[in-house]
Amino acid sequence: MGETTAQPSTPPAPPPPPSPGLTLIRPSSKKKHKPAKVFRIFRNVFRSFPIITPACKLPSLPGGHLPEIKAAGGGRVTGTLFGYRKGRVSLSIQETSRTLPTAVVELAMQTQALQKEMSLGMVRIALECEKNAEKEKMELLEEPLWTMFCNGKKIGYAVKREETEEDLRVMEILKAVSMGAGVIPPVNSTEGPDGELAYMRAHFDRVIGSKDSETLYMLSPDGNTGPELSIFFVRV
Repeated sequence: MGETTAQPSTPPAPPPPPSPGLTLIRPSSKKKHKPAKVFRIFRNVFRSFPIITPACKLPSLPGGHLPEIKAAGGGRVTGTLFGYRKGRVSLSIQETSRTLPTAVVELAMQTQALQKEMSLGMVRIALECEKNAEKEKMELLEEPLWTMFCNGKKIGYAVKREETEEDLRVMEILKAVSMGAGVIPPVNSTEGPDGELAYMRAHFDRVIGSKDSETLYMLSPDGNTGPELSIFFVRV
């Protein structure tokens, strides 16, 4: 009998590289997460709606005028608009650039469309939801679904969602950025080679008018001009 030559065993596949550590800290106002099932349901429905690219030129909001806001509180927060150029843009609100998001809202615009509108001048976004008795104890930014207006024109629906792992990776990458705009490599491999993720980060003055109205006014770096972007949250 001839000798049988032992075949070398196939070495086991190496383990996947560990995810980079998350060093964002918990904000002082962060509350315990509520079950995310309802947000996933709204997001799935929301994604079935078409995107309507707006021609944002009318300097008005629903009803033709800005809502009257009498400040009852607020402060300064960090706001980040980010997204893949051909995907929907999201808004992350943080106490500072080094804290976990207190809210993430997926807007009804493509990132490149919002970039174009902001290059043309002032942009005012209104996010409107309905008021009812069941929502008396719900905080405004916990509302799951919003009708979105851009300078008075209805363009679709925005959804509030829990932050994803991808959101957190983006916030981690941008942790040292207090203000600025640019692109970062894709954090989602499914986006392909052209999937650069664009972002714009700024400080916002947060004005709380009541339990049914809040406004974010983007602060200009030089402080000499009015806000280029204002975001209104209104429950009507």
